[in-house]
Amino acid sequence: MLSREALLVIGVVFHIIYLFSIFDIYFTSPLVHGMKHHKSPVAPPADRVVLIVGDGLRADKLFELETNGNSRAPYLRSIVQDRGAWGVSHTRVPTESRPGHVAIIAGFYEDVSAVTTGWTMNPVEFDSVFNQSRHTWSFGSPDILPMFQQGASDIHRVETFMYPPEYEDFAGEASHLDTWVFDHVKALFSNATKDQALDQQLRQDKNVFFLHLLGLDTNGHAFRPYSKEYYDNIRLVDRGVKEMVELIEAFYNHDGKTSYVFTADHGMNNRGGHGDGHPDNTRTPLIAWGAGIRSPSHSSLGHDALSFPWQLNNVRRQDVLQADIAPLMAHLVGIPYPVNSVGQLPLDYLDADEYTKAESAFANARGILAQYEMKHAEKERDELFFRPFGPLSNTHSPTAFLQTIQQAIDTQDYAKAEALSRELIDLSLQGLRYFQTYDWVFLRGVITIGFIGWCVFCLEFVLRNYAFTTSPRSWSHGQTMLVHLLALLVFGTLSAMIWIQKMRSLYYAYVFFPVYFWHQIVMNWGTFSLAMQRIQQQGYLTLMLVLIGTLVSMESLVYSFFCREVLSTLFIILSLWPVIINKDMQRSHRPLLALWTVTCWATSIFTLLPVEKEADIMLVVWGGLLGLVLGGLVVGYLKQQKRIDSTSTFVVQLTANAVSIGLVYSTAISEERLPVLNQIANWVVLCTTFIYPFIHRGKPQQDYLARLLTICFAFAPLMTILSISYETLFYVCLCACLLLWLEMERHLYQLESRESGARGKSGTRLLMAQDLRLTVLFVFFVNVGFFGTGNVASLSSFTLESVYRLVTVFNPFLMAVLLIAKVLIPFFVLSAVFAVLTSSLELPPFSLFLAVMSITDIQTINFFFFVSDYGSWLEIGTSISHYCIATLFIIFTMLLFLLSRWLVGHLTHLAPTKPRAKTH
Repeated sequence: MLSREALLVIGVVFHIIYLFSIFDIYFTSPLVHGMKHHKSPVAPPADRVVLIVGDGLRADKLFELETNGNSRAPYLRSIVQDRGAWGVSHTRVPTESRPGHVAIIAGFYEDVSAVTTGWTMNPVEFDSVFNQSRHTWSFGSPDILPMFQQGASDIHRVETFMYPPEYEDFAGEASHLDTWVFDHVKALFSNATKDQALDQQLRQDKNVFFLHLLGLDTNGHAFRPYSKEYYDNIRLVDRGVKEMVELIEAFYNHDGKTSYVFTADHGMNNRGGHGDGHPDNTRTPLIAWGAGIRSPSHSSLGHDALSFPWQLNNVRRQDVLQADIAPLMAHLVGIPYPVNSVGQLPLDYLDADEYTKAESAFANARGILAQYEMKHAEKERDELFFRPFGPLSNTHSPTAFLQTIQQAIDTQDYAKAEALSRELIDLSLQGLRYFQTYDWVFLRGVITIGFIGWCVFCLEFVLRNYAFTTSPRSWSHGQTMLVHLLALLVFGTLSAMIWIQKMRSLYYAYVFFPVYFWHQIVMNWGTFSLAMQRIQQQGYLTLMLVLIGTLVSMESLVYSFFCREVLSTLFIILSLWPVIINKDMQRSHRPLLALWTVTCWATSIFTLLPVEKEADIMLVVWGGLLGLVLGGLVVGYLKQQKRIDSTSTFVVQLTANAVSIGLVYSTAISEERLPVLNQIANWVVLCTTFIYPFIHRGKPQQDYLARLLTICFAFAPLMTILSISYETLFYVCLCACLLLWLEMERHLYQLESRESGARGKSGTRLLMAQDLRLTVLFVFFVNVGFFGTGNVASLSSFTLESVYRLVTVFNPFLMAVLLIAKVLIPFFVLSAVFAVLTSSLELPPFSLFLAVMSITDIQTINFFFFVSDYGSWLEIGTSISHYCIATLFIIFTMLLFLLSRWLVGHLTHLAPTKPRAKTH
């Protein structure tokens, strides 16, 4: 028989694999290889292009005027008004540095599954403007430059100049990163005056210069994008761009053969974060000027509510998609469009005649069509029942399209050729999308059956092991063999289909789990037969009420992902439920009820607060002090009740909490961003307090409430050190609420009448339908833990300022670990409370946790169908995040099962004393 440990392992593996299924269904990149490159046959206007990327630069912060009416970037603004073309470049989710630069330089939107690599290494090989250039000189961050050098067919073609990683220090102002770039560009051209070989290399055509300016992003994270440091950095970048242009023009004797493109990889929200689809993150500036770029068009076209305040209404604004920048640069220097580019050449940016535009658009269309034809050929070769993409089939074949466009160019009908090229690009992109989602129905159906199968599989396991005293009936030997053969036949058929159609290896796992789950369900059909007998004995009404209540509650929690205020409403309802279900509670436990109501209402406030919160050190201090006061009162109460022998451990822990509060405050008021002594002290306090409950598990006779307090106190310093606003207050209120929930359930169990005979072999109580309430409340508190201090479904909710009291030098892995630890702290406490609650109600260990597993994926199935790859990037990013979080819920829960037993240890005297049964 399957053990609970094996069940946990299966569950973790299943959910990890199904987590990545979303990328196969919705976000597989249209990457193809071995295709012919395409470029315009017209002579290029430029010999070289200079790409300048202001990492993390918001469009509005660059273009808007200050309160005194002056521009923060007067040089770039003068280009917009007098020399070039401009607009807003709209980025895609995730708004991070790697995918943003890939879109700008390679012209395609990287597969979202690249998140598994942290966007630091190349999950797939891709072509780029740098790879097609004769030579590229790149300057800037070691986080960005290497991936384009490694992705080049000739590694020596892309030359990198990078500062050391430790330069990326959030402890101070970071504009020196951009100054470093400008200085090294100057050094390059200065060296050319003494190095003839370098001079000749610089004077060749098809050259690219890439300046990656990270100072803006670093200052935005550290000080916010509305800070003096961020604004001053914009001014520095503006002056630096002017110096670079003057330097380059002087070196080439103003030959008019240099094109300049200034843009950003992503923006930044007011909290100093990015990653999601918020407009502040997706709107970046684009300014192009120099060889091949048109002069300003003095008209009011393109303006809307976004750009009206910028007072540039007399100059035409032409927006583009971020991937369109790559074909623009390729056209300007006459190199082939990157083979994987899906960007459309922005013809309105060009200073070119109609013939040039028509030929360039035609080459752009042929490049994207080639990707479609490759995908078409792959599917036609491998699919069992191939269905072509209608708009580019039969009479609308690509060949006919190409002939019509070429004929229009030959007859000098350039407007028609350009329009048809645009139409062919649109259809090719639709075709790529069609083949990308070709297996959508099959895969989505398999995933749905898999999730439902997991829920029923877990439910059967819980019922068989924790709800019945008798063993369920089983199949006969012949029937068992038939079930096995049917399962093998189904899996074999699906696997053969996957093999014939050359689907990814992960598809075998996608179909294995549904077959395995439903095979096990059918094999243990007797469990559900016993369940039906129990239902007939107890009546259907109770069961229906429990099931309806569970579904309504779970769907309410699903809605809370979109509207956090729902959690506040549920808290208000929750503050009343003990009285509603048991009138005796009001008579015998009024002080406990009053405290429960107060903590529910207090915790409900946090999900009413706005997601965006400003740093407020005093809220951190007051939250810490509240925790000290309440903790001291509870310790005093336990001492008075003689439930603890000594308070020395608690005194040490409360002292450590007080020290962490003092360190946070002293760091905030220090003239240094992070004094070295404070940094060391923070790490010492964090490590010593955090590991304490893991290495000191307590004695078996230790009081359960004392043990839980030890756990709460142990994680409090970490929460304090990583807090920037009301997070510590939330942690204190949530801990109080969870401990009171435990007490409420213990007293309710004492008051409620239970069947004395409903016992298992070990003497523990069997699960009943009413115990579903506990599992739903557990899921509720999990949601509260995620959304109590913000919207964790948004990538940009993770502000790096949280970790600045521990580390300031940019270290993605360490910073991510600290941020994740902060998010998980409430769940450590929740899991410990839930483990104690299970034992308090005389249930077998893990029984309630496993029951949680059988209902949690109700949320996951909802979000699986909510995931969208169309609409605004905010909606797309949010839908992805919701599904990922819902899937991770159960993975976290499984890990917390094991962690809770380790944290709590083996405490005794947990079950409350039950009243004697009434005699009649």
